Amino acid sequence: MSDQAKDERVPEENATADEAAAGAAGESNDYEALVKLLKENEELKDRALRTVAEMENLRRRTAREIQDARAYAVANFARDMLSVSDNLSRALQAVSAEAKAADPSLATLVEGVEMTERSMLSTLERHGVKRLEPQGEKFDPNFHQAMFEVPNPQVPANTVVQVVQPGYSIGERVLRPAMVGVAKGGPKHHPANDAPAEPGPVSEEAERDA
Repeated sequence: MSDQAKDERVPEENATADEAAAGAAGESNDYEALVKLLKENEELKDRALRTVAEMENLRRRTAREIQDARAYAVANFARDMLSVSDNLSRALQAVSAEAKAADPSLATLVEGVEMTERSMLSTLERHGVKRLEPQGEKFDPNFHQAMFEVPNPQVPANTVVQVVQPGYSIGERVLRPAMVGVAKGGPKHHPANDAPAEPGPVSEEAERDA
């Protein structure tokens, strides 16, 4: 091969090498760009998921607050009405059966007061206010206030044996605890999980053996 031919091939080989190098560099840049885009996509996806979760938590919290606001909106008003109910009860207790029997007009008045009290309590109940009369129930410090103890070995200890004043609750909140007397000296309450299991169905084979 002549020197001239060799000289002509050298630029061609150099050009091919440059093109290959440029192609490799371009592929490297494309790969880095792709990796960068994928990373940015993951970050945006993660950010979007966090935003959705935060919005869902906000929605639930707002819904719960609205529900509580609706449920307990009448709490203060209901608490004030309890004193009115107490006064009506005291007025009814102050009138003896003999007095009502001797005076028909007084009996009519008492009947009207009783109807008023029942109507008021019924209205409060429609708004979620519940009357607590835990006679015979286990004492619960969340809903009851113990005023005194009654020695009674025949009744499980901490059983409510007398309700001095009924309590009231609204939803899961206590408007006023029930004032009660509790038993003292009797056997302890058994936990629910210690209760004897109910007998299961008897098989035909067991019946034959019996």
